[in-house]
Amino acid sequence: MIDFSSDELRRDPFAVYDALRRQSPVMRVPPPFDAWMIFDFANVWRAVSDHDAFSSQVPAPKNWFIFFDPPRHTKLRALIMSAFTPRVVAKLEPRIRQFSRQLLAPLVARGQADLALDYSIPLPMRVIAEMIGVPANDWPTFKNWSDSILKISYSRSSDELKEKTLAEFMAVTVEMDVYLKAMIERRSNEDNLLNRLVSAEIEGERLKHEEILGFVQLLIVGGQETTTNLINNAILCFLENPDQLALLRSSPQLLPAAIEEVLRYRSPLQWVMRTPRRDVSIGGQTIPAGKLVLPVLGAANRDPAKFPNADRFDIRRDPNPHIAFGHGIHACLGAPLSRLESRIALADMLAAAKNFESTSAEPWAPRQALNVHGPAHLPLRFF
Repeated sequence: MIDFSSDELRRDPFAVYDALRRQSPVMRVPPPFDAWMIFDFANVWRAVSDHDAFSSQVPAPKNWFIFFDPPRHTKLRALIMSAFTPRVVAKLEPRIRQFSRQLLAPLVARGQADLALDYSIPLPMRVIAEMIGVPANDWPTFKNWSDSILKISYSRSSDELKEKTLAEFMAVTVEMDVYLKAMIERRSNEDNLLNRLVSAEIEGERLKHEEILGFVQLLIVGGQETTTNLINNAILCFLENPDQLALLRSSPQLLPAAIEEVLRYRSPLQWVMRTPRRDVSIGGQTIPAGKLVLPVLGAANRDPAKFPNADRFDIRRDPNPHIAFGHGIHACLGAPLSRLESRIALADMLAAAKNFESTSAEPWAPRQALNVHGPAHLPLRFF
């Protein structure tokens, strides 16, 4: 029996992915997980791309638009995109740099830090909170909400954890609902994402309040967690591959390509969820209609049938057609922001710290969500 919730496997699932891919690229995992998992690139691609066969309506928060199907998903995505444009993201760059350097300078000055707690977690949290319009004084509350929402993936581990995490999620939802209603009633003249979501309309339709709440919850998780893990995982990759770090220092123009390789090699989001609309034959198996399917992005991005030397971290890799941000109509809306934040963070860190090393001999503890990959703590020494 493979325990996909174990810390050991979540730190390094890739050898298990390889073995399972060779044995059966599509396999059923029994309860408590009770899902079909897909490990090879071709079939993961199919599962996230074939929206006629695979629905996005899954056991998950009901007002998160990523779990809707067309036509409702199409309309909501268009509404949200109208308030989340490339121009808005580009305008954030100076503020992201300011946050990054404010957080990083004291850490490098004292010569050590828990990079996750002191930098990689608060940086995207502050960016997203300010985008929404959350005042700086409320950032700690915002982080607590984020931590609680993140735990919801543990509802697949056991009945006891399911009951506990869902109760915590419902309590946070009530708190956020009250908070957002108060923010919307105040309706300042500030140009923030919440005001744009309230005002956005397409074909004469605006978002309902519960849909705005659902999107803010989704943004808290997706907008922070992916970037946090992307930054942390990049540092893990460089600690494990000092030759690639030396190459990047000598050729800083490779930073965008290095970020894409981190996304492939240590995908921040390991799996997504789908449900077959009908019985689906895939990878030599027949998945019954209505069963939960987990296309494993982290396994697909290490498939040697798609990526030569798939288990080698290579910042010169070209082409690099990974699917770390998904694909198709549900591809991550926040991918450009995550890439921008990570580019700024890593450039600032490499400029501020000539060298860094881990200060812990212990295996790192994974972040508190089964579907994400990255360390909860990353103690470093700068020198």
